[in-house]
Amino acid sequence: MIRLFKHYIPYAVLLIGAIDLVMLIAGAELGWALRLWQIGAGLEPLSERLPELLVFAITLQLAMISVGVYSPEALLSVRFAAARLVVAMALGVLALSLLYFILPPVAFWRSSLLYSCLFALIGMIITRALLRRLINGESLKRRVLILGAGARAARVGRLAEQDSANFVIVGYVGMNDGPDEAPNPVNRSDIPNLPEHLVKLGASEVVLALEERRNALPLEDLLRAKTTGVRVHEFATFIERETGRLDLRSLNPSWLIFSDGFSSSRRVSAVSKRVFDVVFSLILLIATAPIVALAAIAVKLETKGPAFYRQKRVGLYGQVFDCIKIRSMRTDAEVGGKAVWAKQNDPRVTRVGNFLRKTRIDELPQAWSVLKGEMSFVGPRPERPQFVADLEARLPYYAERHVVKPGITGWAQINYPYGASVEDAREKLEYDLYYAKNYTPFLDLLILMQTLRVVLWPEQAGAR
Repeated sequence: MIRLFKHYIPYAVLLIGAIDLVMLIAGAELGWALRLWQIGAGLEPLSERLPELLVFAITLQLAMISVGVYSPEALLSVRFAAARLVVAMALGVLALSLLYFILPPVAFWRSSLLYSCLFALIGMIITRALLRRLINGESLKRRVLILGAGARAARVGRLAEQDSANFVIVGYVGMNDGPDEAPNPVNRSDIPNLPEHLVKLGASEVVLALEERRNALPLEDLLRAKTTGVRVHEFATFIERETGRLDLRSLNPSWLIFSDGFSSSRRVSAVSKRVFDVVFSLILLIATAPIVALAAIAVKLETKGPAFYRQKRVGLYGQVFDCIKIRSMRTDAEVGGKAVWAKQNDPRVTRVGNFLRKTRIDELPQAWSVLKGEMSFVGPRPERPQFVADLEARLPYYAERHVVKPGITGWAQINYPYGASVEDAREKLEYDLYYAKNYTPFLDLLILMQTLRVVLWPEQAGAR
């Protein structure tokens, strides 16, 4: 995996993404050339049409990222990828139409655009079919040796068994730190030369997965592995990289303190984030005002009571603010004002409210909170004060999710399916902590684009 702006991207995604970009540019060039040939015109030098080709390719690739073309499911199945590519092409053409209206100099002819999309689509599907074994095989996966054979080592083993895993385990080394749970471990005492053992197995990484015991760290072994040219990772760091979440079961304060993250450099990112929030919240409020008005009228026609409601939520550094949404539940949803967890297919949701929730229209008024600076477009979802008090007592590090502004969408929302329980809150907290630790404008942009996938396919919110 390659770390880009604090976020890890698998080699397979980088490879297929680079190939897709080439296919998009080639498809655009072929479509352009075919149209000129049809009308009997000569083909001008490539440099004169390069801006048009790049705008076409970049816009469509952003649409592909947004709908999940590079998700594990799409990498594993050519049929799944083809379906997503068709959707991406349709959305990309709509985006290009708007862009061509704003910037006519970079526009394609409509016939050229059609040809280019067809050529690019065919090229990307064919390359995926041809490279399927390479993408899903072991050649692009990292070879990992596990120091440890207990429960933590077994957890890493279960991760490696998943189809979407980006690594393979070449062996386990029993370190006498408890009962063995990993399959076929080799005891450390039976390995006379660890560097030679690493080379023999072709290992590129070592993961220290010892159990929580008072044994001294195998510093000599770790040093030998490091000086052999093999990367060495602590268990919690490895889990963070492979899952995009912080594992609460293995976290400790010292790891959070000394690990990379929560850096002061993100103050610069916070400034750019605030500028983005102000500009786009104003645009969103103005552009969606008619939609919000129609939704409010529909709510009033279906049920009695206000079309909007205010609810206390916990924001940055634990400060409480009023969150405004379009009402999607009955007015008696919470008897006596007692906070109640929302549920999937909640019977308190009205018919109009169900539509508003599926399309996320009920969230649009929160752009006002973004404009005021109480929320951001991207961040952990703000919770009710009653829930926060309960969850802080039950879940370690829950308060740390409040070191960043809450958001309308977030890393947990695009990576974890809908849930409303303490256990769901635990799972989402692990994603929220990852975001709070690693957030950059790049990660915000990725989340915003991937939110489209969740809106189109809500049942696949857990697919990255």
